Amino acid sequence: MTGIVATFYSYKGGVGRSFTLANVAVLLARWGYRVLTVDWDLEAPGLHNYFRPLLPRTPRGGVIDLADDFIAGRERPSDYAIPLDLAEKGAVALLAAGRQNAEYTGRVQKLDWEELYRRGFAEFLERCRAQWIEDYDFVLIDSRTGISDSGGICTAHLPDWLVMLFTANQQSVEGVVDIAERADLARDRLPYDRPPHLVLPVLSRLDNRVEYQLAEAWQERCAEVTASLFRNWLDKSVPQELMLRHSTVPYVSYWSFGEQLPVMVEQSPSADQVSFALETVAAVLAHQFDRTALLADNRDAYVAAARSRRKSYTFDLLVSSPRPVQRTANQLIEELRLLGLRVDRSLSGDPEFLEQDSDPSEHLCLIVDGEVSRWQSTEAERFLRHALDTGGRQLFCVLTARTDRNQLPTFLQNLRLFQLDSGLRPRQVARKLHDIIADGPPSHADADHAALQNAVTALRNVPEELAHRGRWAIVEQTVRDMTTALDEGDVASLKDLTVDLELLNEVRANGSRFAAPDGLRADIIALIARLDRRIDVFTK
Repeated sequence: MTGIVATFYSYKGGVGRSFTLANVAVLLARWGYRVLTVDWDLEAPGLHNYFRPLLPRTPRGGVIDLADDFIAGRERPSDYAIPLDLAEKGAVALLAAGRQNAEYTGRVQKLDWEELYRRGFAEFLERCRAQWIEDYDFVLIDSRTGISDSGGICTAHLPDWLVMLFTANQQSVEGVVDIAERADLARDRLPYDRPPHLVLPVLSRLDNRVEYQLAEAWQERCAEVTASLFRNWLDKSVPQELMLRHSTVPYVSYWSFGEQLPVMVEQSPSADQVSFALETVAAVLAHQFDRTALLADNRDAYVAAARSRRKSYTFDLLVSSPRPVQRTANQLIEELRLLGLRVDRSLSGDPEFLEQDSDPSEHLCLIVDGEVSRWQSTEAERFLRHALDTGGRQLFCVLTARTDRNQLPTFLQNLRLFQLDSGLRPRQVARKLHDIIADGPPSHADADHAALQNAVTALRNVPEELAHRGRWAIVEQTVRDMTTALDEGDVASLKDLTVDLELLNEVRANGSRFAAPDGLRADIIALIARLDRRIDVFTK
């Protein structure tokens, strides 16, 4: 995937921002991701302290040196990131604030961000960003607190996402909401047409073990204040207060001493341990803010799905077939291998195979001859159960000519089915399977892209005339609502409104004819132009 830049921000210090970032980075690496951590808190750098036992050497450069590289006229920045000695599936690297020596404070004080931007530093940072998201899956930036020029770089210019940490006091929580709103406004003034931020509010250092009722009251109050931050990503079935509870990092006194990584110790945390909450925060990022309904229903399944998303498999596809159609299965396997997929026969008839905890293949294909065998049914149910937790895995059914799809078990009838006949041979099926597997399931970003394109098509198809004057009022309201949905980044509402507009477009003038109201066509053209700019972001 293309890397994601996420800034961890807090309006005030002492909320556990660096602590949360460092631990989330380790968790993402444990789940197989490549993570770059960036210490942009130049006035009070400290991220390196969390990683000190894992650093092979002391940082010799960092963020402050990026400014020096730009001033020196270098086309591309030097690589100051240091890979950590971390025994995980993925990797974590640290881009420190800079070399901590006697000259460091003076160098920071001399930085004039406004002057750097006037000279073109923004384009230089864009090149840095492009390199980071090419080399890493996640870039986690530790931002300075409060309102500052460098904070604006971290909240408006660089990130796709914001992780806003706050404690249970009015200044802290209102401060992060204000900064999130400022960041989107500042982002609109930049020459980079990026979508609105996705913002994850994290209530941190909440001590609910002693003052339980007071903690409950503050949890509710914080959910009300941060409600606007959930609007463009949280599933509508999930209450905001419940989501905030899941993203609350509790205060545990043991971990408040020194700079520690509890996720290195609490490998399988219980619900009362701080790593339990840190896992949930990391899982939201790994899921790219998606599947929150699963989180509300089953937190453990949600984290398990995030943990296994980067799982590697021995095979791309296993083909399961009964003995009478073994020849067809062999032909399909051979064709798929010629197309470059890693494919093998399933051993579903072997009891030991079904008892395995691990899955050797990402996808499964059943060849059904007449009826689904008992072994195939068991294997398919097992696969679907595991796929629910993992996400992105697909089950296919290839039916022989003598198989009636209406007689399949109910749980298989809604799957993607391929019926072998004179027009569809194993070679053609192999090509179709290859195309599906090679493309992969549509991502959250792909689905958003399609929604924007569909909205543009519906707007362009608005007719010149309608048979009823009152229907134009509905069209006008729908266009206004679509504009609001785009402003708020509410893709789900935009999809619904697009469907409404498509239905309205089907009504043509018959008899009486009424032209579009003044100004509507201009509003439609303006909205199409905005949608086209947003689509360009996806295609670049």
